[in-house]
Amino acid sequence: MKVTAIGGGTGLSSLLRALKKLVKEGVITELTAIVTVADSGGSTGRLRKDYNIPAPGDIRNCIVALAETEELLKELFQYRFEDGELRGHAFGNIFLTALTKVTGNFLDSVRYSCRILNTLGDILPSTVENVHLVAEFEDGTVIKGEDKIPKYARKNRKKIQKIWLEPSEVSAPIDTVQAILDADYIIVGPGSFYTSIIPNFLIEDIKEAYRQSRAKKIFVINAMTQPGETDGFTAFDHVRRFVEITGLDYPHMAIVNTRMPYYRLLQKYLREGQEPVVPDVANFAKNDIQVFAEDLIGEDDNFIKHSPSKVAQILKRVFRESAFLNVKT
Repeated sequence: MKVTAIGGGTGLSSLLRALKKLVKEGVITELTAIVTVADSGGSTGRLRKDYNIPAPGDIRNCIVALAETEELLKELFQYRFEDGELRGHAFGNIFLTALTKVTGNFLDSVRYSCRILNTLGDILPSTVENVHLVAEFEDGTVIKGEDKIPKYARKNRKKIQKIWLEPSEVSAPIDTVQAILDADYIIVGPGSFYTSIIPNFLIEDIKEAYRQSRAKKIFVINAMTQPGETDGFTAFDHVRRFVEITGLDYPHMAIVNTRMPYYRLLQKYLREGQEPVVPDVANFAKNDIQVFAEDLIGEDDNFIKHSPSKVAQILKRVFRESAFLNVKT
């Protein structure tokens, strides 16, 4: 069974840890992650500006998530310098940048890094071109830069009306397109909706391959809303807005968390403007989407996030039950 996951940020990294378990169990025979390269903040943003390369940060996190090498090497790849001119840079970002300059090709640098860390799947960028995310808000303001967009939204309490890439006419690598076309299942999310998920689908090659693919499409819904991106979104709102922006069909299936975080941790998130995503499962059924709603939250005293073990278990159920569903392709 071939599975392709599309996204970015910590959401995709978490999903890949779940999918890695299913690779080890033999449930998944081929796994590919397609990762956004529109990130523009922190170490990634500085390296993009200095070396004119696609964003390496999300790629680095996904490589580590799928890595089967020794813990020391994984820690090295994630190590962030604390002093001097390298302060704030992650070693893995510098490594990917150096490999890009040595090989002359960002895609090759990602492939070599996957070999070095012995990943249990392929990791591919959505494009190898140096793209920037741009958004227009309801007040007419246009903001350029993945890291600046949610900041403006939070500060001014404005919603995103339009979103696009600059340059707009960019292509996806052939291998990226093929991984979508060949997949038996395509999984989108979880992750920052406008800045990690949507950027992939602003690339026409990816959107068209997704449309043409006969894979069963699964959308993993975020557990919490994100300030500046999905304030007030219900579970179904994520899918509805995805369809509105991309013009694609609704997915065949959706995975939704139903567990309410424990009170003390919930209070912390509420103070930061984040709320549990309401699992309005009836709206999925009304739009012919098979919904799998369960407790997906991990046991963590500091963060509310999907548990890789729980996600792996529900995905096994999704794969098993969808084999008998008469879903549209």
